[in-house]
Amino acid sequence: MKSAQRPAQLPAPLAGFVGRVDEIVSARHILTANEEGRGTPIVAIDGPPGVGKTALALRCADEIIRSDPDAFPDGQLYADLKGYSESGTVARPDDVLDEFLVALGVPVQDVPAGTERRAKMYRSLLSSRRVLVVLDNAASSEQVEPLLPGVAGCAVVLTSRRRLGGLAMKVGVERVSLSHLTERESVEILDTVIGSARTSADAKAVAALTELCGRLPLALRLAADRVAAHPHHSISELVDELKTERNRLDGLASHDSVTVRSAFELSYCDLRDDEARTFRFLSLHPGPHASVASAAALVGRPVMKTQQLLQWLHEVHLLEGVPGSRYRFHDLLRLYAAERLESDEEEGDRTAAVGRLADWYLHTTTAGARTLAPFRRSILELPDADQEISPLRFEDEQAALQWFDSEAAHFVRVIRLAMDHGFHTTAWKLAVSLYDYFCLLRKPGSIWLAITAVALEAARTTGDRFAEGWLETFTAEGYRWQRQYERSQHHFERSLTLRRQIEDLHGQAWTLVGMSFLAVDRERWDQAYAYAQEAMPLFDGLDDHDGSASVLLTLADCHRGRLQYDQALRTLDRAMEIFEEVHDYDGRGRALTKIARVHTAQGRHESALACLERALKTRRKAGTHGGEADCLYRRGCVLQRLGHRGGAIASWEAALSLYVQLGDARAAEVRSRIDRAKFASGRTGESRPPDGAPERGFAGSHESPAIVAALCGVGIPHLRNEICRAS
Repeated sequence: MKSAQRPAQLPAPLAGFVGRVDEIVSARHILTANEEGRGTPIVAIDGPPGVGKTALALRCADEIIRSDPDAFPDGQLYADLKGYSESGTVARPDDVLDEFLVALGVPVQDVPAGTERRAKMYRSLLSSRRVLVVLDNAASSEQVEPLLPGVAGCAVVLTSRRRLGGLAMKVGVERVSLSHLTERESVEILDTVIGSARTSADAKAVAALTELCGRLPLALRLAADRVAAHPHHSISELVDELKTERNRLDGLASHDSVTVRSAFELSYCDLRDDEARTFRFLSLHPGPHASVASAAALVGRPVMKTQQLLQWLHEVHLLEGVPGSRYRFHDLLRLYAAERLESDEEEGDRTAAVGRLADWYLHTTTAGARTLAPFRRSILELPDADQEISPLRFEDEQAALQWFDSEAAHFVRVIRLAMDHGFHTTAWKLAVSLYDYFCLLRKPGSIWLAITAVALEAARTTGDRFAEGWLETFTAEGYRWQRQYERSQHHFERSLTLRRQIEDLHGQAWTLVGMSFLAVDRERWDQAYAYAQEAMPLFDGLDDHDGSASVLLTLADCHRGRLQYDQALRTLDRAMEIFEEVHDYDGRGRALTKIARVHTAQGRHESALACLERALKTRRKAGTHGGEADCLYRRGCVLQRLGHRGGAIASWEAALSLYVQLGDARAAEVRSRIDRAKFASGRTGESRPPDGAPERGFAGSHESPAIVAALCGVGIPHLRNEICRAS
C-alpha cells in the first residue's frame, strides 16, 4: 500500500457567491467544533432545485480550508453523487468508495471488492486522519451511509434535494434547509454579474427582476448573465419579457448552462406517477397556498392519500410547507407544473379537476355559512357532493370562522377559475354562500365587490335572474359600506326591479331592507321608514324572523332620527328578543349599539357606555370585525363626551386598526378625530393615561363602573373583582 496521501478534491467555489451568511457560520461551527464524545459532524444541506445547495457547500468548505488549515490537515474528498443528473445514472456507493480509497493512497489492485468491504477499509483509513468529505447531490440515505467516516476527527457536508430523514434517524445530522434569497441578497447577485452602475441606474427594474426570478439563485444568475451579455439592452426589456408567464421559463435560460426548466425537470422525472400527477394538478389551485382537502378535490383522491403525496413533494422540495397543514409552490415551480399539466393532461381532465375544486369550495363554504348563521334562511339548493370530493364540516362557529379567514385570499380567484372553465352556476352560488362571512363578519369592501363583480358576470352569462337579483343586492351592500351611496342606490334599484319581475318575495324583502339601511345612512328617515314598512309584511309572511328583526333595527333608527326615543327603545327591545331567540350574536350586537346611540342622543352617556361594552363583547364573540370597529369608534365618542380624551383616543385607535384592515372608508374620519384629539391634548397639557387606564386612578376612581371598565378595556364583573382586591 502506498504511503498516506493528502487528497484535495474540492472544486473551486462559485465566483461571486452572495448571502447565506448565517448558514455558513452555523455550518462551520458544527463541522469544526470537535466536541468530545460526538460522532462525525454531518451538515446536510437540502432545498429545491436551483436554490444554491452546492454553491453553499463548496463556499463553506473553502472558507474552512482557507481560514483554518489545521481543521482538516489530511485533505478533502469530494464526490458528485448524481442524485439528480441529466444522465439519469445515480453514482453507486461502491464506485465512489473505489475513488476515495485510491485518493487516500490505496493501490488500485488492493481495493477490495464489494461495498461493505470497501466501506470498512475507508473508515479504517480515516480513523487516524482528519478529512473533510463533501458529498454533493445525494439521491437517498442509503446512497450516503457507506460513505460516512466513523470517527469524530472527520466531518461531512452533503447536499440533496431531499430531506434524507432516514439518515437523520441513524446518525447525528444537522440540517440546513435553503429557501429563496432575501431581496437585498438577490439585488447583490445582479450587482455582481451585471455591474452596480447599470443596476443602480434602473433600480425599479432590478427590484421587479428579482421578484420575477422568485429570488432563486439559479434564475437570478441566468437573468443576470443575459443582461450582462447585452450591454446595449436595458434591464427593463428583460423584465417586460419575463412578465408574461408563458415566456418566463424560456427567458431564464442560456445556451451553455443548466436552465431553470432543466433543473426542475430532473426532480420532476424522479417522481412516481401519482406524485407527478398531484404536482401537475396542484398548479390549477389559484390561491397562494392549498389545504390538503382542497388538493384532494383537485386530484380526485382521498384526503389521506393526498396528504401522503403532498408530504412527499414537500420532502423533495417541489412544494413548500405553510402553517396549518398547507402547501404552496415557489413561483417558478408553479409555472413549470402548469406547463407539465398542459402537456401531460387532456383538456377534459383539467376541466373536471377545476369542477371538483369549485364544488369542494361551494359545499364547504355552504357548510361554514350554516355554522356561522344557522338562523339564516338559505336561498341555495345544492345537489349532494360528488364522491370524489370531501367537503369540510365544522364543529362550531370558531372553527368555521378560522377556516374562512385562512381561505379569504382564495375566494375571488376560485370564483374566477370556475367562471373561466364554464362552471357559471357554481361561481355565483359560491359568492352567495360567502355573504355571511364577508358581509356580516369581516366586511372587507373591496374584496366583496370583486367577488360580486365576477359572480354577477356568471349569473348574467347563464341568464339566471334569480341569482342576478341577489348579487345586485350584495353589490349594493358593498358600495354602501364604502359610502358610495349613489352607486349603492343604483344597484338596489336594479335588484328590486328584477325581483319584482320574477316575483321573488324573499329577495324583494331583503332588497327593501338594504335600501332602508342606505336611507338611514343618508339620514332620509321618511324614505327609510317607507322601505322598512314595505319589507315587514313580506318577512312576516315568509316566517323569516332574522329578516323581521333587521327591519325593526331600521324602524328604530327612524324613530331615533325623528327624536322618538322611547319608541326607538321599545322597537330595539323587540329586535333584541328575536335575535336572542335565534341566537344571532351579531344581531344582538347591532341592536345594543343602536340602543347606545339612543342613550347618547338622550344625553345618558354612562348608559350608552354600558351598552357599548355589552355590544363589543357580543360582536367579538360573533367575530364581527366591522361591528367591533363600530363599537370601538362609538365608545371613543362617548368617552370624549364624558371628558376622557385619553380613553377616547385609545378606543379610536383600536377602531382605526380594524377599519384599515377592512379597507373601510371610515378610517379617514377616525384618523382625523384622533389627530384633532391629540392636538387638543397637547395644547391643554392633558396627558394620555398609559394603556388606556383611567385618569383618576383605579380603585379610588369616582367614575361609574361602565366608564372605568371602558377605559381599562375590561368587563364590569372583572372590574368589580379588581376593585374588591384593591380595597
